[in-house]
Amino acid sequence: MTAPLTPPHQPPNDDPWQQPQGAGAHAYVPEAAYETDTRTELKQAAVVTLAVAVSGVLFGLLWLWLSPRVPLIAGDSAVFLKDTEGEEAIGADGTFVLLALGFGTVSAALVFWFRRHGGIPLVVGLALGGLLASGLAWLIGWGLGPDDVVTQARALGEGATFDAPLKLNARGALLAWPVAAMVVHLALTALFGPRDPDPEWVPFGAPYLPGDLEDRKDAP
Repeated sequence: MTAPLTPPHQPPNDDPWQQPQGAGAHAYVPEAAYETDTRTELKQAAVVTLAVAVSGVLFGLLWLWLSPRVPLIAGDSAVFLKDTEGEEAIGADGTFVLLALGFGTVSAALVFWFRRHGGIPLVVGLALGGLLASGLAWLIGWGLGPDDVVTQARALGEGATFDAPLKLNARGALLAWPVAAMVVHLALTALFGPRDPDPEWVPFGAPYLPGDLEDRKDAP
């Protein structure tokens, strides 16, 4: 009587469903690697949020410089508009919106250029940074603009002409930057972003081993 070629407690070597030695848990992405990728994305999103928010300083200075002024006249006991039909107040809001759209487009293009593989945290950071930058620009334009109406009227006297403080009447303009950034980033990702590889198809009836698609592409 001869000894069996295959030990009774081990499957034969020609078993098509046998996992290769060392496979099992290593055939899947470790949870630690997934957590590392998530932490990296969150860190990058935080950096983007901070960088975009700081650029609101330049935004506010440009808004203060480019916005039209609303002329006022100091009266005896009140302050009046010098030009009652003027559209300077609307012009200030329009200037804010146009600048926000421009900054949103540029920030989205820069983020996409330096980080094309960004995920949802990066887009959220971009939008949050744009919102913070808009609020910072609003505060800078208002704080560095002309003084309060009452203070200027008392300092200049009756009949003097002065500029009104810079105000943002349309508060919805604060959303122009984050909305523009998300739309532009989404468009760039759809047009020029990395594409997922095409799935590999295994012929019907062919044995499949985890991670063995490349070796079986040319199988009959």
